[in-house]
Amino acid sequence: MEKFLLVERDGAVVTATLNRPNERNAISEQEHIGEIEEFCADVAADSSVKAVVLTGAGSAFCAGGNVKSMRDRKGMFAGSPLDLRNKYRAGIQRIPMALYELEVPVVAAVNGPAIGAGLDLACMCDIRVAADNAVFAESFVKLGIVPGDGGAWLLPRVIGMARASLMTLTGDMITSAQALEYGLVSSVVPADRLLETAQEIARKIAANPGHATRLAKRLLREGQDMKLGPLLELSAAYQALAHHTADHEEAVAAFLEKRAPAFTDR
Repeated sequence: MEKFLLVERDGAVVTATLNRPNERNAISEQEHIGEIEEFCADVAADSSVKAVVLTGAGSAFCAGGNVKSMRDRKGMFAGSPLDLRNKYRAGIQRIPMALYELEVPVVAAVNGPAIGAGLDLACMCDIRVAADNAVFAESFVKLGIVPGDGGAWLLPRVIGMARASLMTLTGDMITSAQALEYGLVSSVVPADRLLETAQEIARKIAANPGHATRLAKRLLREGQDMKLGPLLELSAAYQALAHHTADHEEAVAAFLEKRAPAFTDR
């Protein structure tokens, strides 16, 4: 079977593409979840990877769960309530744990509809860039269900509780222009420039020492749930590590000598 996640590499930037365009890149199979989880583990273990771009093949970014499978109560939607609870915990909930915890910065290139779990997937990334024809919806309630993959935790942290409540409780769709207004995406570009724009952001991230961007991302993540005091303690510990890297010494030398740095990932 063709892989769900197509992975391409250009230097320190990896582009991962959800590759079920005929199914609007819906995520409902354990194999899909396993590939995303494995991808995150591989990227985390490779210090030479400094940024990731995540996008979708075809006209959609990700349509969330497979509604036909819901109707037919098959796959991850089969079984008793207890079965379903365990399938969510051992299934799609592995994606936010893997992707959100990934220290390598991730840029979402939202090329089309990001619906339900697809919107939540975008929120697991650090930066979101949208095509001008992209649309977004936290649409679970329209199907009589709730965000089962962490959306109730993720979305308010991206756009604030008031707008997250509006999107979650109405299930209504918003345009890319509204997403920009909400702060859900950082920019909106013509569809034919989307991947180029996202990869350019990723290259700008990758131009910095990888240890610094990974540690900085971890501080941003931890800071969402920490008081200032503990975060300052963590920041001091990370800073001590960063000061004793070869890339920090090279960055300082290059700055003072007014030249381009040559980092070695050490």
